[in-house]
Amino acid sequence: MTIAANKAVSIDYTLTNDAGEVIDSSAGGAPLVYLQGAGNIIPGLEKALDGKAVGDELNVTVEPEDAYGEYSAELVSTLNRSMFEGVDVLEVGMQFHASAPDGQMQIVTIRDLDGDDVTVDGNHPLAGQRLNFKVKVVAVRDASEEEVAHGHVHGEGGHQH
Repeated sequence: MTIAANKAVSIDYTLTNDAGEVIDSSAGGAPLVYLQGAGNIIPGLEKALDGKAVGDELNVTVEPEDAYGEYSAELVSTLNRSMFEGVDVLEVGMQFHASAPDGQMQIVTIRDLDGDDVTVDGNHPLAGQRLNFKVKVVAVRDASEEEVAHGHVHGEGGHQH
């Protein structure tokens, strides 16, 4: 069986940046399980896996536009500490939900603290980066009607309800 839309896919992977540093990996853990065609993984990797079968191994380089997008300076802003009402201690790296300019919710990360100025960044931490995946296809099966309707895989390695 090959990977196509509405297939439940399990992959082992290692993700590195261009410097060869490991960013994420399934090594030593369970495979990543996702629903092909549902946007559960970044578009560039999903496209590269289409048509592959169990046992296939591949190296995939994904450019920013097919991963987490280009880095946008417009998503960086400086706020007054008073905007974080109810949070006693602010630290670089903390994340918060905030309203994006388009009204959608986004996650922002504190990048810098300078007195009452808090610099937050709404970019994904991997925005603007080329991503390199070493992938092995571990399993492919037909997704259930419920999984397709919900847009994700259920059960072991997938979403639990």
